[in-house]
Amino acid sequence: MSKSSICERERNHLEKMNKFQLGNQFKKMGYILAIATFVAMLGRKYVENSEWIRPILHGVLLVGMLIISLSKDKEEDEFIDSLRSQSYRLAFLLGIVYSLVQPLINYGVGLLFDENETLKGFSYFQVLFFMLVVQLMFFWQLKRMNR
Repeated sequence: MSKSSICERERNHLEKMNKFQLGNQFKKMGYILAIATFVAMLGRKYVENSEWIRPILHGVLLVGMLIISLSKDKEEDEFIDSLRSQSYRLAFLLGIVYSLVQPLINYGVGLLFDENETLKGFSYFQVLFFMLVVQLMFFWQLKRMNR
């Protein structure tokens, strides 16, 4: 097997992964999953001893938002693909900034109200949720502005 054929197969595999999207029908399923999970998260507040379900609900909410993010629009063309790429890029950059700045803001505010504040990180859920919300909002805004 030659080096060029291995490289070509790898390039084809990467292109397939880069173009991966779910069908448009998954978008509705993602909305239902995300909204139902959000309602369940609100309802969980009123149930005693329900802390164990919190990480499960976080995961399901992230999966629902990811399904929405990966689902094609009804009219998916190169322009929409470009807008989607821009929104992912912006979400990634803002997610990094958020991850770096938010602990410092929390620390500063904590010092204002409590002398014994320590610098703490935050959960993966907060970062992933922030990135998915930013990506979806930027994508919808970019589509709306360019119609």
